[in-house]
Amino acid sequence: MVARYLLRFGLLSGGAVVAYNGEEVQTAAVGGVRFGRAAVAVVKIVSDYRKTLYSGTITPDSPEYAEVKSQTHLRAANRLLDLCCANGGAFVKVGQHIGSLEYLLPTEYVETMKVLHSSAPESPLEKVYQVLREELKCEPKELFVEFDPNPLGAASLAQVHRAKLTDGREVAVKVQHPSVKAHADIDMKGMELLVNVVAQIFPDFSFKWLVDEMKKNLPKELDFCYEARNAEEVARQFYHFPWLKIPSIDWSLTTSRVLVMEFCQGGQVNDRNYMTEHGINTREVSEKISKLYSEMIFVNGYVHCDPHPGNVLVKKNGNSAEIILLDHGLYTQDEIKADAAKYLPEISAVLNRVPRQMLLIFKTNDLLRGIEFSLNTQESMTSFITMSRCCIRSLYEQQRLLCNSFLCKSKITIEETWAQFRISVYTIYLWYLHSRLGKYLNMQVD
Repeated sequence: MVARYLLRFGLLSGGAVVAYNGEEVQTAAVGGVRFGRAAVAVVKIVSDYRKTLYSGTITPDSPEYAEVKSQTHLRAANRLLDLCCANGGAFVKVGQHIGSLEYLLPTEYVETMKVLHSSAPESPLEKVYQVLREELKCEPKELFVEFDPNPLGAASLAQVHRAKLTDGREVAVKVQHPSVKAHADIDMKGMELLVNVVAQIFPDFSFKWLVDEMKKNLPKELDFCYEARNAEEVARQFYHFPWLKIPSIDWSLTTSRVLVMEFCQGGQVNDRNYMTEHGINTREVSEKISKLYSEMIFVNGYVHCDPHPGNVLVKKNGNSAEIILLDHGLYTQDEIKADAAKYLPEISAVLNRVPRQMLLIFKTNDLLRGIEFSLNTQESMTSFITMSRCCIRSLYEQQRLLCNSFLCKSKITIEETWAQFRISVYTIYLWYLHSRLGKYLNMQVD
């Protein structure tokens, strides 16, 4: 079975080389090398599992099984990390995805792959200029009077530089790594075949959907015009939040591999020291972040797919906090709004049976809880209360749509008002519990 899959890829690669010429032959050859690395890594991982856990020398009932299994997971995860670092591009993206699946994958894989979130490879400046020349059809110095050679941040697919245009505007320039797009297709084909090989050897292997997700999402993430349109759509949908800032796009300098946008400064949303130094109310930040993501999930159904503190900045604007939302490469929409309210009660149960889009809600929930703990605002339970309000709003709005009379709509509106009132009472009760008066009275009772 393994030989058949590898033979299939060999024929696929051979046909590709015959069909390509010039630079395309070189790209196909490099793709073959990248697949070769992946094949070697998978063979080692599979052999290790079969020798250690499936040879019959140890069983799940053995007292040492848990420790042996953990060590096997760790060796496999380290081999996978080495592969991702060697191949880069889409492999790093998959590795980062694995590093965020706390709910589904063994801890050894998640903790090992998390390093990719903060140590993605950087492209040298000349390679960055090369992409700018190819995409914008001119020399970078003709467009930028300043261009910081050190990236503000580097990710699996691109990196961002601060620059100043000839008209004086400060911008953030997102530039795709040179070879990512050229190798993406063959990388995905290689990963798909290798995952199928593992699934044939281990029938219980249930993570083929990881590759399916990447196949669906990677083409979108490689098109920066798609990201630019997402940014403008989010700005349109949430225009009623005057405290939300979405960097504006310079379409004249934006292509599928280059994205030029307004440069926005601020501190990370979980940086309590930054907020203290700048006089920003941490409770206000928690409330605004909770409101934004709750409306995304329950009201608009248009949800940011990479919710982590690095993509959310905050700064002082007048007397209030301004929230800056970055990185709009991927959003999920429509289906998540309908499923969110339906599955919310099951968040704490049978996580691996919940539809995959719901994992995004759990990840967002983790973000909100993490921000509250970082800002020391967890006692107010802001994210829970805000999300509950938005959930109720969405549920009753759906019920109103099914009504065909004024009386029916009025009844549902009254029920919604009562539900929101009960949340308000609960909010007051929480405030009382954590107030000086509440703590004092509780001590007297005790």
